[in-house]
Amino acid sequence: MIHIKSEAEIEQMRAAGKLVSDTFKMLQEYAVAGTATEKLDKLAHDFICDHGGTPSCLNYCGYPKTICTSVNEQVVHGIPGKYVLRDGDIVSCDIVAELSGWHGDATRTFLIGEVEPRVRDLVEVSRECFFEGLKFAKPGYRVSDISKAIQACAESHGYGVVEEYIGHGIGRQMHESPDIPNFYDPRRGKGARLLKGMVFAVEPMITLGSPRVRVLSDGWTAVTADGLASAHYENTVAITDGEPLILTMPVEE
Repeated sequence: MIHIKSEAEIEQMRAAGKLVSDTFKMLQEYAVAGTATEKLDKLAHDFICDHGGTPSCLNYCGYPKTICTSVNEQVVHGIPGKYVLRDGDIVSCDIVAELSGWHGDATRTFLIGEVEPRVRDLVEVSRECFFEGLKFAKPGYRVSDISKAIQACAESHGYGVVEEYIGHGIGRQMHESPDIPNFYDPRRGKGARLLKGMVFAVEPMITLGSPRVRVLSDGWTAVTADGLASAHYENTVAITDGEPLILTMPVEE
């Protein structure tokens, strides 16, 4: 069942989204060579809690940390730990925070030092894919219109689109209906028709090579099957009468 949010509820979600956005702004200073991913996690945890929020991912289905830090070939759900970021790395930080009972969810892929051009381009195109999909986040379109736009953008640049992990509805629960795939599969149908008040996370995950993934022995970290880089970009989006609202991104970004 898709929960249609009122304008008042969307405003509460905007506050949760701002907390997520502010957490990214704080982390930018520390997402540099020489920083361990567990430090990024601790900083995010303390920032969210100090601002009245709750880390949504911590202990979710047994996940042990506040954020996900997926480095280089890691696609999603990388667990922060002792790994120290190095010049040339990329790290996708996925942050979900709850504030007053509502969740905000976003991902940014940070460039660490001098990143090779083809990987830098991959990161930029992951962001471009999101905004291509966003063009169809309006009443009257269907979920599959967003999916097709994301897939077309990624594949036009020669990149792979991960199919095992997709976007999702969000609200009082971190994961709600509807699913928001980053690709079009006729077997799924056209998906839900978009209506004012729907809120969901759109999150392209694209790869430099093969879109195939495998999960490491920790049971969480998904990596590309060919070991090539992957980039991830995500925002929480609300459907309005007109242009969509991005709840996890400041106006100036």
